[in-house]
Amino acid sequence: MNKVALEIIGLSYSESQTGAYVLILGDKNSQRRLPIVIGGAEAQSIAMGLERTKPNRPLTHDLFVSFAYNFNVKVKEVVINRFRDGVFYCMMVCEQNGELTMIDCRPSDAIAIAVRYGCDIYAYETVMEEASIVLEEPAPGIQETEENNTQAKETSNDDPMLHLSLNELEQLLQTAIDEENYSKAAFIRDEIQKRKGH
Repeated sequence: MNKVALEIIGLSYSESQTGAYVLILGDKNSQRRLPIVIGGAEAQSIAMGLERTKPNRPLTHDLFVSFAYNFNVKVKEVVINRFRDGVFYCMMVCEQNGELTMIDCRPSDAIAIAVRYGCDIYAYETVMEEASIVLEEPAPGIQETEENNTQAKETSNDDPMLHLSLNELEQLLQTAIDEENYSKAAFIRDEIQKRKGH
């Protein structure tokens, strides 16, 4: 399967799910973005890995890296290999003594480990086709405005999307993408996927 090289664009607080964050991954060769909703602990771990912050005591992902290092296991890459019912699946490709092993894991855990190893992050093209959103113009960065936050809150309260048609949802998705409101876009994308029965 074709793999798409990804980079971490940023982390954004999720307005649609309390206590959650949106990890935004970007296709290195296009304007496609892959927003993934993750937990607060995983978001903090990814941020600490990116900033090379050393905690007083090892966090879970630091412990994994230390354990792997001591047993001569190297994480070669992580691949987001499936998107089903709004859930992303991932595998870590590990090497020990010249032998490769694939380990099933959550994308948030895999990426928290990947930033500590400095290894590559990929997604299969099929995942990108199904779950990515496309920016029409290059984005200067993630911008969460008060207007975007208000719109996201309006979208999440008592699920008013139930009253929107599929066509209206797709228009709403495009608006969220244009406004670079990735949290809202991820929420709408997942609702569209549910409607289509994916």
